[in-house]
Amino acid sequence: MSASIPEELPQQQRFNPEHDPFAPHLTNVPSALERATLRLEFPPSYVVVGVYRLVTDKSLYVPIWNKCKHGIIRGLAVGVGWAVLTFGMQRKFVKLFLINSPSVTGLSHDSIMGFKVPFDVPTYATFFFLASQLTFILTFFLSRNLRIARQRAWDLTIASRGKGPDFWSPYVEEWDVPPVLDDNKWARLESVKGWLLSYTVKRVILFPLHVVPFVGIFISAFFKSMDTARYLHRPYFESKKMTRHQTALFMAEHKWDYRTFGFAAALLETIPFIGLLFSVSNRIGAAMWAHDLEKRQHYYADEKAKKAK
Repeated sequence: MSASIPEELPQQQRFNPEHDPFAPHLTNVPSALERATLRLEFPPSYVVVGVYRLVTDKSLYVPIWNKCKHGIIRGLAVGVGWAVLTFGMQRKFVKLFLINSPSVTGLSHDSIMGFKVPFDVPTYATFFFLASQLTFILTFFLSRNLRIARQRAWDLTIASRGKGPDFWSPYVEEWDVPPVLDDNKWARLESVKGWLLSYTVKRVILFPLHVVPFVGIFISAFFKSMDTARYLHRPYFESKKMTRHQTALFMAEHKWDYRTFGFAAALLETIPFIGLLFSVSNRIGAAMWAHDLEKRQHYYADEKAKKAK
C-alpha cells in the first residue's frame, strides 16, 4: 500500500451508516496508520487481541493476577464447597421444574428440539446453573479488586503503547455532515433500554433459554452488545473529555463497529466462570481499539487543519 498522505478528505461527506469515511483511503493512508486501519475494519478482532495479550504479556497478567489471586482462591474454595453440597438438589430442581415443565418446550432428558444429544440435558443445565452461581461467588469475593484489575488492564495497555494523558485529543467530527441526534431522546431511550434489558430480558425472558446449550449465551450477548461496548469504551470517552452529545454522535456513526465488538465481548463475558477473565481481557482489547481510533482522530484533525489554512 502507498504511504502517501491524501491531500484532503472529500468536500462534503454526508453521514451514511453503510459507509466508513476512511474507506476511500484504505489504499492511500499514511504509513503510521496502515496497520491500524486494517484492524479498524474488523473491530471484533480487538477482543481476540485482548485475550492474547492478557495470557502472553507478563507486564499485564502479573500485576492483574497479584491483585486478584487471594479473592480467587477464597471464592473457589467457597464455590466448590457449595457445588458439592447442592449439586444433587439443584439437579432435581432442573428435572422437576424445567425439563418436565410444559412452558419449556422442546426439551427432554436426552434431546433438544427433538434432536438427540450425547449428554444428559438436566446434568448440563445443572452445571450451567452452578457455574453461574460460582461466577457470582467469585465476583463477590473479588469485588473491588476486580474493578481495580479492569482499570489497571486499561491503564497498563495504554502505557504499553508508549502513550500518556496528552495522547488523547479533543473530539474531532469525522463527517462534514454528521447525523442529527436528539440528545434528550437518545438519553431517555438508553436509560429505558438499559433498565428493560437488566430486569426483563436478561433476568426473565432469557432465563429458560440457558438450559439449551449455547442458545441463551448468544441471545444474551446480542441484547447486551451495545451496553457492553459503551462501558468498555467509557475510559476512552472520559479521556477525550467528550460530552454526552459527542459520545452519542460517535457511537451512532460507528454503530455497527460498536455492535459487533460489543457482541464478541459480551459473548465471552457471558460464559460462566471464565467470563470474569474475559471481562479483564476485554478492557485490554477496548484500550487497543481506542488507541487506533485516537490515531485516526489525529489524522482527521491534521486534515481539517490543512483545509482551514
